[in-house]
Amino acid sequence: MTDAEVSACAGLVARGDPDRFRAVMAAPVDLRRRLFPLYAFNLEVARAPWVTKEPLIAEMRLQWWRDALAEIGSDGAVRRHEVVTPLAAVLDAQATRDLDDLIEARRADIEGWSFASSVELTRYIDRTAGTLLWTAARLAGASDAPAIRDAGLAHGISAWLRAVPDLVAKGRHPLPSGEAEAHIAALAETGLAALDRFRQARQPTQARPVFLVLSDTRAELRAFAANPGTQPRLNPLVSRLRLGWRAVMS
Repeated sequence: MTDAEVSACAGLVARGDPDRFRAVMAAPVDLRRRLFPLYAFNLEVARAPWVTKEPLIAEMRLQWWRDALAEIGSDGAVRRHEVVTPLAAVLDAQATRDLDDLIEARRADIEGWSFASSVELTRYIDRTAGTLLWTAARLAGASDAPAIRDAGLAHGISAWLRAVPDLVAKGRHPLPSGEAEAHIAALAETGLAALDRFRQARQPTQARPVFLVLSDTRAELRAFAANPGTQPRLNPLVSRLRLGWRAVMS
């Protein structure tokens, strides 16, 4: 994996996922080389169902990434691609299997969602955001899957609730039927409980920088729980200071 390949992945993340980009840049350099390809992959997969209005084309895009993961997991020839090539240097067989399930979960984005309950929605968030954080942490040396998936769930719920107004404006139904504010408050409490469980677990030192992405998660979830009808407005300076402090302490 060359520096140019890592830089290309970093550029994709900087443009498409600035929160994760800032968190990764606060991590040690050797960890950045693993996280940027992984997060660039996640970004490309998340975009796939949205770049076309044709469900069949969206399915083909997701299948392309599943095929790429299968090549990486088989230890055979891997297609040349600005994300796939460096990703192949990062993933192991378990990661390819876990990320394949992440892609499968993203098929719901094509179908437009119809979450029957908050349980069904949190399952979707666990399979996407939970799987992503678990993979990142495991590749950095962590092994406590339940606690790390809890952290990913909390982070994913926060991101999902931030996206609700935009998703509604696009004609999507990101929440189960019923009172939206009640669902938002309940989801925020679910995320806070998951974050509390994660905080009770100890993580290996080398994996701790992976969790810098969580620096604003508790504050956002508390804001959603207290005022579910309002999007939280965190002070950017406070966010940078919080991230910096966590980076120093990790």
